[in-house]
Amino acid sequence: MSRLVLTLFLILPIVCFSGNKKVNPPVIFKNAEILNANTTRIPFKLVDHLMVVQAELLDKKGSFIIDTGAEAMILNQVHFNNLYEFHKNSKEVSGVNDVLDYSYEKRIDAFDLSGFRLENKVSDVIDLSHVEKSKKIKLLGIIGYDVLKDYEVFVDLYLKQITLTKTDKKGNPLNDKIYLETIVDSLDFTLKKHTIVVNALINNQKLKLGIDTAAEFNQINKSVNKKALRYFIPKKRLKLSDAGGKSIRVLAGKLHRVKLNNNVYFGPMYTVLTNLNQLNETFGTQLDGILGYEFFAQKRTIINYKKEKLYFIDYPLNTQ
Repeated sequence: MSRLVLTLFLILPIVCFSGNKKVNPPVIFKNAEILNANTTRIPFKLVDHLMVVQAELLDKKGSFIIDTGAEAMILNQVHFNNLYEFHKNSKEVSGVNDVLDYSYEKRIDAFDLSGFRLENKVSDVIDLSHVEKSKKIKLLGIIGYDVLKDYEVFVDLYLKQITLTKTDKKGNPLNDKIYLETIVDSLDFTLKKHTIVVNALINNQKLKLGIDTAAEFNQINKSVNKKALRYFIPKKRLKLSDAGGKSIRVLAGKLHRVKLNNNVYFGPMYTVLTNLNQLNETFGTQLDGILGYEFFAQKRTIINYKKEKLYFIDYPLNTQ
């Protein structure tokens, strides 16, 4: 393929306007399966490499992207455009996932996961029309960290479902024996604002990588040590479009021999070589790259934000 146009999720600071005059009814996930009082399972479909769930809000039915790199819930201004009721207080908001121009905020009285209710959640209202057109879906919004942080989140690309389990203040699940599968390994991470950051080794070079469910391609910074880049094998140049409609050209290929500890390592992963300076300036950190869809395609992963821990479940043999 000589030319490929995708939504590439990057990070930039944006100026937006906030307010809390409007109170919204719940978001309802009609396809959710209640496993017990504290656990629900929500099926998703893959749109390109994005995990998309179906939901209903204000009598509108459509799609939400699951995005651990977004700080808050985001509603698409195209479908929720009554902004005159909001106070206009200047604020800076950023997320690993989108290049955004202007946003507004509204308070959501309750976010309902078919029985789970998250009270008084703030939602940014942003123009996501470029993403909607690119992915050819009715995109109501994005579900981010502020919604997910109180749950243990099992991201299962094999069964194409997200399992959410309520946790206590220490991160312990409120129910035992949630998973039929066996947890085979675990990994500590650091939470930088709302971004999951893990330590990695490539060719014995230490790197810091962010984990993001809505990164369609892995990304590695051009400025990382050349010894690490020896295991990035370029294939072609791609034209990528961000959520603001701007296009950039990047070098794409496969990244080999990514290792997170002695037991957690990866086969070759599709990756783009790009400049992450703006991302690092925004978060006040020095991420060397982002692991996205390719990470979850190789690892069935449980995220526990409060414990700052990742747990891994093996894929069944001969299914990947």
